[in-house]
Amino acid sequence: MTRRSLALSLSFALAAFAPAAFAAQGDIEKVNGSITVDASERVGSLETVNGSINIGANATTGSAETVNGSIRAAENVRVGGLETVNGSIRVEQQGQIGGDVETVNGSIYIGRGGDVRGGVETVNGAIGIVDTDLSGGIATVNGDVTVGAGSHVRGGLRIDKPSKQWLTINKPRIPRVIIGPDARVDGALVFEREVRLYVHATAKTGPVTGATAIAYSGATPPQD
Repeated sequence: MTRRSLALSLSFALAAFAPAAFAAQGDIEKVNGSITVDASERVGSLETVNGSINIGANATTGSAETVNGSIRAAENVRVGGLETVNGSIRVEQQGQIGGDVETVNGSIYIGRGGDVRGGVETVNGAIGIVDTDLSGGIATVNGDVTVGAGSHVRGGLRIDKPSKQWLTINKPRIPRVIIGPDARVDGALVFEREVRLYVHATAKTGPVTGATAIAYSGATPPQD
């Protein structure tokens, strides 16, 4: 994740020296500035370095990538993969995402009825999905994870151990992982660090390594 993000940053930096005319027809590319796609508009890929990306309701786009900025998509969008380095990603209900959803420093949220044809990854930031079908898996290092009611994660769930450098600078925080009502996580749930894992009585998961699940039956899990 980190290596890929650094490569993304470098590619955008190099793109700053390339003429905009090399963008494919319908693509939108910037170096400094935000990108806005209007409701119901159809465009190609979206790329910027320093700026946010906003996609209106019912719009269709290719992939959306930025380095320093958040990505926001309204309801009923059809988009490609979504990537940022320093920023959050939020997709409202009924969003169809044709690839991975990734950030390094920022949260990720996929609203009710989402369909993601890839995985969801972050390093420092919470991940939350609601009634979402996720073809890939979920991975993070320092963030909380909520697999909300009715969600189906087909590629497992993983929380990696923080680097020694991160532990030296920051006081360790115990991530909170929630597998909600009627949610399903196929594949293994692997935890390389201490977490608090709450699994609803109606949820289904694959084998769990590195944590002991705490069962709950109400609408919300118990407080820590």
